Amino acid sequence: CLQELDDDLEWKVVYVGSAEDSTHDQVLEEVLVGPVPVGVNKFVLQADAADPATIPKEDILGVTVVLVTCSYKNQEFARI
Repeated sequence: CLQELDDDLEWKVVYVGSAEDSTHDQVLEEVLVGPVPVGVNKFVLQADAADPATIPKEDILGVTVVLVTCSYKNQEFARI
């Protein structure tokens, strides 16, 4: 971090349950991190597994995505 941030960073871990329908997405974890001082910062972000009961049967064995996003003041700036 190049300067101290006024607000917390919001991190989310999202499991995409279906490529065709975002209603099957599951937020596995959502945390606020802050205050964030100047310099190199580290933290551990852990999440529980997705609930397979909410995944469509045709997508249960298919390719999927787990997204990690970060927002600052409600503006998403990182999506991995």
